[in-house]
Amino acid sequence: MRMKQAIIDLRSDTMTQPTDQMRRAMAEAKVGDDVYGEDPTVNELQQRAAEIFERPAALFVPSGTMANQIAMKVYVRPGQEVICEERAHIFNSELGMMAAFAGCVVRPVHAPDGILTWSLISQQLRQPGAKYGSTGLISLENTANFAGGTVYSPKATEEICKQAHTAGVPVFLDGARIFNAAVALGIGVADLARGCDSLMFSLSKGLGAPVGSVLVGKTDFIEEARQVRKMLGGGMRQAGILAAAGLVALEHGPANLPADHENAKFLAHGLAGVSGLQVDAAKVITNIVLAETTNSGFTAPDLVKRLAERDVRANAIMPNTVRFVTHRDVSRGDCERAVQVVREVVAASYATN
Repeated sequence: MRMKQAIIDLRSDTMTQPTDQMRRAMAEAKVGDDVYGEDPTVNELQQRAAEIFERPAALFVPSGTMANQIAMKVYVRPGQEVICEERAHIFNSELGMMAAFAGCVVRPVHAPDGILTWSLISQQLRQPGAKYGSTGLISLENTANFAGGTVYSPKATEEICKQAHTAGVPVFLDGARIFNAAVALGIGVADLARGCDSLMFSLSKGLGAPVGSVLVGKTDFIEEARQVRKMLGGGMRQAGILAAAGLVALEHGPANLPADHENAKFLAHGLAGVSGLQVDAAKVITNIVLAETTNSGFTAPDLVKRLAERDVRANAIMPNTVRFVTHRDVSRGDCERAVQVVREVVAASYATN
């Protein structure tokens, strides 16, 4: 009988467990009613986030999806369009909430490696008229999750924002993993987001907090966002217990990201050596690795199922694409074992076919 081993969970960087420091901070947090703006720990988190991104205000919310959809509701009128890359989280992973809640529709654009340019966006702009819904918002995603954690450069973002504002269209940044992007480029997150009208970032992904995301922007945007958060049931009352862990993540989480990126590169090179898988290791610069299974004898869901039987967890994000995500709770040794398990599972498939 095979001995049970510790599970290596590469499904997402949301899988991290709170650190001892986070747990202490949560236990000791000073709290108040945040719906009244009276939770001191939430207020501290929001103030610190605004400072880091060099913006006037910020708002703590339960999830990245809520943060994104709050922004859609604030910026876009019913019937308008939101331009985003075709693999964007707001389009693929938020249950059609833009249509259900904000009443807007997506105009998806394919971009190489998930990174939009103004030349691609400009072809899709719609002015008010008799045939099309007008463009209400441009949404960028940095890093581009389903494109393999690819990164917008400051220059690329700046060009899009400059041209969009000339056209009278605001730009929102889904920066769920913007700290990963900043570490990969060796610059500050404020510089990476400059020019965007507002943004959100996740505390519960690479930074390792158990819960939460933060919206950042101008004061009037955040004031309206607070109202929309309440509409969505996001008034969390004594939320300082959660914000305390978020503060620890915000201050200490970025220091862990270089190791995550190095582990992802190691994992990518290892998987690229597995016969039957296609992995472009050269494109892995943050913490996400994509493996194409077309020539392996497996669909992505089938491979994920077989790996789980061997205590390695990953996500099938498309019929023939498996995503592996490194994070604080995955070591180099875990990556080595994951590569070995993948190699053995795929080799066994070849042996039986």
